[in-house]
Amino acid sequence: MIAKAGTRSAAVVGPAKALAGQRRTIGGEAEVDGIGLHLGQPCRLTFRPAPTGTGIVFRRTDIAGAPPIPARVEIAVEAERRTQLGAGAEAFHTVEHVLAAVGALEIDDLEIGMDGPEPPIMDGSAAPFLEALQRVGVVANGGRPEWLVLRKSIRVVDGESVYEARPSMGLSLDVTIDFSHPLIGIQRTQCMVTAESFTRELASARTFGFLHEVDALRSRGLIQGASTANAVVLDANGVVDTTLRWPDEFSRHKALDCVGDLVLAGARVRAHIVAHKPSHRGTVALVRALVQHAVREPAVYSIEDIMQVLPHRYPFLLVDRILEIEEGKRIVGLKNVTINEPFFQGHFPGHPIMPGVLIIESMAQVGGMLLMRTIADPSSKVVYFLSLDNVKFRRPVKPGDQLRLEMEVLQIRGTMCKMRGVATVDGQVVTEADMAAMVRDR
Repeated sequence: MIAKAGTRSAAVVGPAKALAGQRRTIGGEAEVDGIGLHLGQPCRLTFRPAPTGTGIVFRRTDIAGAPPIPARVEIAVEAERRTQLGAGAEAFHTVEHVLAAVGALEIDDLEIGMDGPEPPIMDGSAAPFLEALQRVGVVANGGRPEWLVLRKSIRVVDGESVYEARPSMGLSLDVTIDFSHPLIGIQRTQCMVTAESFTRELASARTFGFLHEVDALRSRGLIQGASTANAVVLDANGVVDTTLRWPDEFSRHKALDCVGDLVLAGARVRAHIVAHKPSHRGTVALVRALVQHAVREPAVYSIEDIMQVLPHRYPFLLVDRILEIEEGKRIVGLKNVTINEPFFQGHFPGHPIMPGVLIIESMAQVGGMLLMRTIADPSSKVVYFLSLDNVKFRRPVKPGDQLRLEMEVLQIRGTMCKMRGVATVDGQVVTEADMAAMVRDR
């Protein structure tokens, strides 16, 4: 595996804050070499930066004049035990592990060049592709990313594969598999998908198969490049020539596959997905349903999204929009202050000033959005704020002002979180405070 610096002028972005609200690509070229799982042919795969708005595209570098193939569900075709884009000699086979790494890093624009029909299988996981991308780094690419936002629950059934997708502030998975093998049986993996959680919990989970199926699959032209070095192979008693990386590596890999197939939506997906016995064909069917029923939006959270998470309602819902959000680190919200606010009727009539405690409450609600976003089912939880320190009121807030509320995480320990909050109007600080909060069962 080779990762090499390109000539791209944009610097590799370190702090997540620099990527907030922007489309993403990579900071240089990265290469991965090996043989494909099913076709068994050698392939060199090259990740390349792409201009903003390109999306994720594959390109065959061994076929002169071959057009780019977008990683979109409209291009996906039905194929056995893999996700395939296009048909014929220019098709791309078994792209799910590559796309899982791309999706986990929330890369929006990328060209994936291949001099063969199938990406290298490597060790059977997404980790080698993730590491190659991380070596060259993710960079801001200008423009706003697009989200696929689910407003109501949907259900998709494809054979034994059953999916339920529900509205959520991010992407979370609840995957259950059931195999009649003593080492697998029923396994379940739950994960709020972020770059950090994917790297830690899913990326290294390997594809798997059963020894008794090998001859039949190879007779159909499949698993020509498979071995115990790039897949977990099971005989009647256990695994062959390897050891498991987790006892539930099998369900973790199925969750990994789901992350990859969801990239075919062509946008960052926001949904809580419960998948029972998922398959590539079934997940592609789910993506088609998501594209049909979900709404494409820029990367801000509307009042509808906020009301799905926070229990507050008029007259005590004091956040209008979320402008930026970075997992576990930082969030920026917006509150429009109008003369119609109910508190102006009794707070300094004739000289309307927003009560300072309500500015603090607005900041707290924005902070609550950051904490609740990491929870798959926010309706079952509530955020209690435990303390306030270093509170300062710098200037009054009046009707017509627009409060920009920025909360930064200082420390997280279990269900406890300390945050630093700053509220500004037209770039000037009006209020600042340190807060501590806890997530509890409702």
